[in-house]
Amino acid sequence: MPTVVGISLKPVSKIYYFSPGRLDDLTAGEYVIVETARGQALGQVVMPPREVPETEIPADLKPVLRRATAWDAIQQDQYHQREAETLARTREIVAQQNLPMKVVGVEYSFDGSRLTVYFSAEKRVDFRNLVKELSKTFRTAVEMRQIGARDEARLLNGYGRCGYRLCCAAWMREFAPVSIRLAKLQDLPLNPEEISGCCGRLLCCLRHESDVYAEALARLPQKRSKVLTKHGEAIVERVNPLKETVVARLEGSETLIEVEMSELVTAEADKQAPRPRRARGRRRSSSRRRAKPQA
Repeated sequence: MPTVVGISLKPVSKIYYFSPGRLDDLTAGEYVIVETARGQALGQVVMPPREVPETEIPADLKPVLRRATAWDAIQQDQYHQREAETLARTREIVAQQNLPMKVVGVEYSFDGSRLTVYFSAEKRVDFRNLVKELSKTFRTAVEMRQIGARDEARLLNGYGRCGYRLCCAAWMREFAPVSIRLAKLQDLPLNPEEISGCCGRLLCCLRHESDVYAEALARLPQKRSKVLTKHGEAIVERVNPLKETVVARLEGSETLIEVEMSELVTAEADKQAPRPRRARGRRRSSSRRRAKPQA
């Protein structure tokens, strides 16, 4: 199997495979210069060199050119300090050309040879004249990259309703699909304001928590099912997966009680429980009593 090394080109981003070449002693945390489809880039080793199946390797596996030097890090920091000013100037030029687009951020390559402009737009935008003006203004190659709402939230960073930093900016390397089915699984109100994040899309935490809810719900009885409690038979009205309790209505009344899962038994399971058998001798004696006397 071929040997590859996993490298992240940004602090929190997708891990790409590269060929280590002669640098087979790379360790996690080291910085290297790699060859990409858009030129050279500085990245950090996340996965040391190891063998992987060929089916997991892309056809165009790029090489690791060399270890990054202190000067590479200084260059990157210098251009990083210029990004705020470059972003403001880029937005001015976009406003002058009256283009229907929102410039979200800009990013220089580690050596300043390329400037990437991230933008969002509802419709297709002809930015050919914009690229020419930006290249002339900043004297570097310019690449325009349109991003979606989730990537925009990651780039802008911020805090969610939970009070913590956005997952997409803090630790998520790739976005997982989130469907409304996951909100129904957690019995959440299907109000967009309640189940949407800063990006306006469904909360990513619905995906993170889905396995926990699915495992808990598998142990709890379903809604409208009958259960046996110490107060008698009841019908399940609500379930609380995280507390592992159910709210049930006593049969024949409107009284609601909350019962822990360990304190109840489903009525269906009780009906299917095997009943104790009678002794054989007792059955034979009863049959003799039922027998008619001979004439």
